[in-house]
Amino acid sequence: MKKANIISLGCSKNLVDTEVLLKQLEQAGYVTETDVDESDADVVIVNTCGFIGDAKEESVNTVLEQVERKKAGRIGQLYVIGCLSQRYGKDLAEEIPEVDGFFGKFDWQGVMEALGSCFDERIAHRRILTTPGHYAYLKISEGCNRTCSYCAIPIMTGRHKSRDFDSLLDECRALAAGGVKEILVVAQDLTYYGIDLYGRNRLAELVEAIAGIEGVEWVRLHYAYPAGFPLELLPVMRRNRNVCRYLDIALQHCSDHVLQLMRRGVTKQQTLDLIRCIREEVPGIYLRTTLMVGHPGETEEDFEELCDFVREMKFERLGVFPYSHEEDTYCDLHYTDDIPEEVKQARAERVMAIQEEVSAQLAAATVGKTLRVLIDRREGDYYVGRTEHDSPEVDPEVFVQSGTPLEIGDFCEVEITGADDYDLYGKVINQ
Repeated sequence: MKKANIISLGCSKNLVDTEVLLKQLEQAGYVTETDVDESDADVVIVNTCGFIGDAKEESVNTVLEQVERKKAGRIGQLYVIGCLSQRYGKDLAEEIPEVDGFFGKFDWQGVMEALGSCFDERIAHRRILTTPGHYAYLKISEGCNRTCSYCAIPIMTGRHKSRDFDSLLDECRALAAGGVKEILVVAQDLTYYGIDLYGRNRLAELVEAIAGIEGVEWVRLHYAYPAGFPLELLPVMRRNRNVCRYLDIALQHCSDHVLQLMRRGVTKQQTLDLIRCIREEVPGIYLRTTLMVGHPGETEEDFEELCDFVREMKFERLGVFPYSHEEDTYCDLHYTDDIPEEVKQARAERVMAIQEEVSAQLAAATVGKTLRVLIDRREGDYYVGRTEHDSPEVDPEVFVQSGTPLEIGDFCEVEITGADDYDLYGKVINQ
């Protein structure tokens, strides 16, 4: 049997695409593996990211590394898919002719045909999970209708396209039946779900239905948008205890001046009102957000306003990104990248320094409390897990000591005994 290795780069949405393709390859008779840099596979497929400069550079470097392995006879065929290939496929084919084929983000049929097979529609939404077996991502839509000035995602993914409501529930039932306990609902824009298919927003309805599936113990929501946020989601989160008190909502900035430059379609006051509403409607919720510094036209006054905003809002989870000037975006066509890179980096570091203090205070406040923890892995003398307030890969973890063995994927009650700036430490109780 031939072996196929997929190297998956970028976001969780890309990971879902990788998992779908792995299932198709298995169906076609391949032995599959993922993210093996030194693989001796007959076929290597690099699933690329093209979001910002650093991600594009990583994707190109990964492809070039596999080209060298192909030249040395260590691998057979080499194909490239994903966002970078979608956006720059023709240019990449000219610059890296050693690659056997470049395919767009959604051209799985093309990949399978290049391998002498076809895409099997009967298993279009079945996957081989690359995550630990107790959690899985559920991509409910693709694309984005927003026109944010800095963002190249719509260029690569096209307009928002929701997946069929019932097919999503069927997939969740299959995941739960296979042992998945945590469903991480992801999309470029969760808050637009259903509008294109059904003429109305159905996110709240979908989340409630997923929460009602037997075996689903946590439902986690990633990548909401503040403008047009469906407030009917909040009562669903409040009354369904297995919907995590957690919401990932990208705010990007707070200054009205910068929000207008960014074409975000929301004001500072609307943002403040939404945050307060979410926290009032869903007590105990942890908000995760991302902010951008150094957008063209951001003044020192705008930046100071952002720093004050971070201090005041005390976001439980926060990431900061320096602006990256992407070609063919609104910024590229209408603005000048007028803020030096060193200023962008300094601003990002300053915001994160403020957030470190907030995070340390939040972590310290949990000491002495008992929290429900999902165990993800074993690491040295500790089991490592997460609370409902923490998403895999991006959020803090809980390092757990236990007098008896624990099973990966099990929940346990943990008394928090210590904390650093981000992570928690604790011991299992009631064993």
